[in-house]
Order: sequence, then C-alpha cells, then structure tokens
Amino acid sequence: MTEHIAGVAIPDRRLVTEATELVRSSAPPLLFHHSRRVYLFGMLQGQRRGLQPDPELLYVGAMFHDLGLTDTYRSTTQRFEVDGADEARRFLTAHGIDDDAAQRVWTAIALHTTPGIPEHMAPEIALVTAGVETDVLGIGYHDLDPGDIQAVTAAHPRPDFKKQILAAFTNGFGDRPETTFGTVNADVLAHFQPGFTRPDFVDVIEASPWPE
Repeated sequence: MTEHIAGVAIPDRRLVTEATELVRSSAPPLLFHHSRRVYLFGMLQGQRRGLQPDPELLYVGAMFHDLGLTDTYRSTTQRFEVDGADEARRFLTAHGIDDDAAQRVWTAIALHTTPGIPEHMAPEIALVTAGVETDVLGIGYHDLDPGDIQAVTAAHPRPDFKKQILAAFTNGFGDRPETTFGTVNADVLAHFQPGFTRPDFVDVIEASPWPE
C-alpha cells in the first residue's frame, strides 16, 4: 500500500525503497528525517507553484542531498553537496535511470545551497531547494497549510532541529573549509569554527597573478 503523508504519496517503487534504506543505514536520524521532510515539503511547494516533478527523482534528490555530511559518503576535497550528488547519480545509473534524469538529480543536489538559481530550472531541481529552504530556513513556511506542516512533522519530528542541523553542517565540512568559499556554508564556519577566516573574493582578485 502506498504511504501518504500530508496527502503526498511516497512512491511505491523498489528504487525508492532502496534509497530510503541506504539513507536510513548511513545517516543519523537527524538527517534521515530532515531528508524525508525535504521531499514532502518540496512536493507541497510544487503543488502550490503548479510544478509537476517526477516524484521518484525528487525523492532521491531529497534523500541524498545531505549524504556528503555522513562518514560513509563524505570526502575531504570537494563540497559536501557534490559528494551527495555524485552518489545519487551513481545510485540512479545503477538502477537503470537514464543519464539526463540522473544529471537532473545531480544538479538538484549540487545546487541546493545556491540561492536564486534552482527555482528557474527543472521541477526536480527547483523543488529539492524549495524543500530544503522550507525545512531549514522557513522560506515558504507560511505558504503551506498548517495541517500539512503538522502532518509532516508528526511523521518526521524535528526536535532541537536548528541547533542540531547547524552542528551537522559544522562537523560535516569543518575539516574542508576551503570548499565553503563563495557559499552559504562559510557562514556556518564563521559562527562555529574558532579561527576560521572567510576567504574574500576581492582579495582573491587583487592577489591574482595578472599584473593589472
């Protein structure tokens, strides 16, 4: 039987089941429940905006979007978003999903912390970001039915979420601070990592090897 939360169907497919189990086994409950909420809020925001994503692709994008913060899938050399995006593309390709669709999911995850761009792209890309923005930043919170929000958070609670997600971010990319240059992630390290010095774009230009 297909599961529904706040009227949103969780796709009843092997791909979705395996994605769920992969994230459940590799991510802490904080990130598992957050990722499920991202899918649900993304779908609800899509309904409001008149967007029609492929639910399975949106689900994988939502579930894998923070895998780069986990010990299993994190690297130390690239942005955590790219770690998750790479694993999602590998997972989808292994399940026979075509390259174009897998690339949409890769892009959705890679851009989910880059404001101002995803909303102009394919529904799956736009709505992974919309789900993240709703759950983490509260953007679009008041656009949703309070009953739907209650149903989502009843199924996937968020106790002490603000504090805990900031700790997960800090722990997830604190040892690769250079990857936060030019991103919102630098704000996290500026707040929570002693001694962190934010790279300055103007300094980079002025220190470049060009004479003028």
